[in-house]
Amino acid sequence: MKTAIIIPARYASSRLPGKPLLRETGKYLAPHVYERACLGGRANQVIIATDDPRIMAAVQSFGGEAISTRRSHTTGTDRVAEAAERLEADIIINLQGDEPLVDPASLDLLPELLARHPDAPVATLAVPIRTEEQWRDPNCVKVVVDLEGRALYFSRGPIPHVRDGRPTFAGPTAMFLQHQGVYAYRRDFLIELARLPSVPLEQLEKLEQLRILAHGHRIQVGIVPQADIGVDTYDDYRRFVALYRRRARAAA
Repeated sequence: MKTAIIIPARYASSRLPGKPLLRETGKYLAPHVYERACLGGRANQVIIATDDPRIMAAVQSFGGEAISTRRSHTTGTDRVAEAAERLEADIIINLQGDEPLVDPASLDLLPELLARHPDAPVATLAVPIRTEEQWRDPNCVKVVVDLEGRALYFSRGPIPHVRDGRPTFAGPTAMFLQHQGVYAYRRDFLIELARLPSVPLEQLEKLEQLRILAHGHRIQVGIVPQADIGVDTYDDYRRFVALYRRRARAAA
């Protein structure tokens, strides 16, 4: 299956405006993500989808491939779907533009999940939750899966509920899972998804993936050992810069 990774990037981030163009490492954040995506072995193409000419120029400056999209999109999924309409690919991976440390092996797992589960139009990832504080944190999106690894529900609340006693986060079986916001879609389904109406559960939880479940579609979930560190705030970016510089010194 031909696989393309599309990285949606916009300038007007509410928490960190101009995020893709931050450059304290000596290069923009956008190429950090782009280069990590290119390290995987399954993608035939890596593209940045943006509505901003400044980001488009930055991508061209480092030799990356970019697609210009409409400014009217309210979600990254809609932006990725527009870009996907112009590609000849079977699988589209939606990788957020604030993941400069994404594990290429995790990206490779996504199309493998769709290959192993031909009835699933979507695949995503999760990691085991290790603390009760993390489990109760509404900023940590949880997912519950069935015995075949299919998502049953996503929530900002602590799920599954523990009726008796306290939750246990140790052991070989991961009962408590944190969702990772990276997806692989079958291309035709992604284009269809962008046209599906929103649903009440999605609006309540502010979780776009609930639209897929509410409309009766399957999401296959793969378990990876650890979460990738994203850049949501300037403090996150400073931590990334410090890590990048440590690694650069160690490699010198």
